[in-house]
Amino acid sequence: MRKVILNLAVSLDGYIEGPEGEYDWCFTDQDYGLSSFAAQTDAVFVGRKSYELFAGKEDEYFPGIKKIYVFSDTMKAAAHPNVEVIGSVDIDTKVQSVINGEGDNIWLYGGAKVVKYFLDKRWISEMQLSVHPVILGSGKPLFEGLKNRVELLLKDSITYSSGLIQLIYVLKPLFDTNALDVQLDELDERMF
Repeated sequence: MRKVILNLAVSLDGYIEGPEGEYDWCFTDQDYGLSSFAAQTDAVFVGRKSYELFAGKEDEYFPGIKKIYVFSDTMKAAAHPNVEVIGSVDIDTKVQSVINGEGDNIWLYGGAKVVKYFLDKRWISEMQLSVHPVILGSGKPLFEGLKNRVELLLKDSITYSSGLIQLIYVLKPLFDTNALDVQLDELDERMF
């Protein structure tokens, strides 16, 4: 099973883009582990709006990536041969097929709606959040519209001289009490 890794920049106050959709606050002065991450990744999951930011420059933005999966009901096809559009009707089946298929890690690039959907489905294996030392005050929040608590376990943290901190989390496993209930019912039947 392939790992789906959310890897993106976020402001200290939790925004992934500024109020005008800008990304000029993101640091580009050093690699911040991106080359190492990309070397272990061969596919990208991305929403249509995020894809449109680099459409036509896929090879420049994602060198070495074999497949880019774009989630959209309005976009029918892409000019790049490595881009596949997935509509909402097929998302569950297609994502499960990709995750359970052969390959390296899958980069969950964004946007916020896709992140919410993947969190709700618990398809995210790991989160690598590069927290930039800037407070934007407004913009597009990373975690928007979540209805359930998502508990995380800190796997690692990396501090850079620029003040950027990369936080690496995994989702805390859910405990399924149904199995315990069945065992308790069976025990009750045997005792009484």
